[in-house]
Amino acid sequence: MSTQEFYIRGPMDTDARGPFTVEQLITLGETGGIDTETLFYDAATEQWAPIAASDRVKNLVFPEKKRLSVKPKQYVAMLNVQQEEHRPITVQEMLAAAEGRTDETKDRRHYMEVQASSARAGLLAATLIFLFSATALILPDVDVVMNLNLAAMSEHPLIFLGLADLICAVLLALGMTAIYPFVRFRAVFGIGLLGLIYWLQDQPLMALLVAGGSVGLYFCTIVLSYLPVLLSALLGLAGIGGFAYFVLT
Repeated sequence: MSTQEFYIRGPMDTDARGPFTVEQLITLGETGGIDTETLFYDAATEQWAPIAASDRVKNLVFPEKKRLSVKPKQYVAMLNVQQEEHRPITVQEMLAAAEGRTDETKDRRHYMEVQASSARAGLLAATLIFLFSATALILPDVDVVMNLNLAAMSEHPLIFLGLADLICAVLLALGMTAIYPFVRFRAVFGIGLLGLIYWLQDQPLMALLVAGGSVGLYFCTIVLSYLPVLLSALLGLAGIGGFAYFVLT
């Protein structure tokens, strides 16, 4: 485990940092750079998990302080000699390791580039999914929206959901991934509300398309590798695209 390397990110972050050795993580913990709520990538389960959830990782990164005791003079003299392998890690070295610019981490740089590319692809797919959804929900009653007829809009409440989708599409197009928590809520809400509406109207195909699009949208915001993000994007775009096609034809 002491030679294992870790990728970490904050609970609300989408970009990962790393790889870090255990010694580097300990240094980050001592300086307040990470805490037990920081997420690490567990290669065994292929999931992100907080450090607090793994006793093994927690004990490695945040070891209990050992009680100090008086050592004989010869050991005290040895402690006063700074050895190269025990020297402090500088901020520049940590940044270089995180960016894959050191001899130990340069072979990991490709993995980091894959994660960054996957995150960008997921962002683009989520933006298009919201555009399709907004088009399907607003366009049939666009005259009411353009005239700002609130009384008529209140008779078609899905217009307001379409306007919310349009706002999300604009914000995502601007790269505002901070709204990802709301995007995930919208995805779950879409399955529950729209799916139920069309199911009760005896339109199972529409309910299925809405559910597929919402599931794809949700996973576009959390996956960080090529194949999962591709499958999520295809599912989301096919579901919401099909939904928009049947609504507008």
